[in-house]
Amino acid sequence: MSLSPSVRPPLAAEVTAKLRAMVHSGEWAMNQRIPPEPELMARLGVSRGTLREAVKALAHGGMLEVRRGDGTYVRATNEMSGAARRLYQDHTEQHILEVRLGLDTQAARLAARNATDDDVTALRAFLAARDQAWKNGDVEAWADADWQFHQGVAQASGNPLLHELYASFGTAFHQDLLTQQLRPGFNGLPRDGHETLLDAIERRHEDDAVATVNRNLNSCAEWLAE
Repeated sequence: MSLSPSVRPPLAAEVTAKLRAMVHSGEWAMNQRIPPEPELMARLGVSRGTLREAVKALAHGGMLEVRRGDGTYVRATNEMSGAARRLYQDHTEQHILEVRLGLDTQAARLAARNATDDDVTALRAFLAARDQAWKNGDVEAWADADWQFHQGVAQASGNPLLHELYASFGTAFHQDLLTQQLRPGFNGLPRDGHETLLDAIERRHEDDAVATVNRNLNSCAEWLAE
């Protein structure tokens, strides 16, 4: 009996996978320009045409952004985030918030069930960084720490798919925070959905965790509607 020869994937597909792994690993940070074509061609041992085909595939998936005359930049750490980033541009803040409500409440419930002591310690560190940044007037650092906290809750849920879905909100969440903080009367250090949520997670109280998320996001929804 003869064995069928193994079929090797097209070279462009291999190069696409290698570039995807570089982005996903954090070798190139978000919004960073990736190395120029000659450097990548030498590193990967491929032609310009093959490299461009791979870059085009990742740009179509939303991970990379090609800026004519400037270079290629990292726009998302995976294709799910990239696709979500483009999708969110077509929807209102209200629609995004309503979807977040479903993800946040489930993340909170599961985190109260599954979070480890190390998870709780990390979440408290994010909140401490957020508080200090707000007091220092460092809005970018405040927004980053706030997002890291919410993403950390999703990670503490123990559900990797939920965490990946939640992470896709990163760009929209960050921009929304930066926009919200410009509005008069904005409270940059709300306890509900943050300290109160973390207390519930630490106490392993699922219903309290969900309740504080509901109060926080419903308050945000009312505030956006004003």
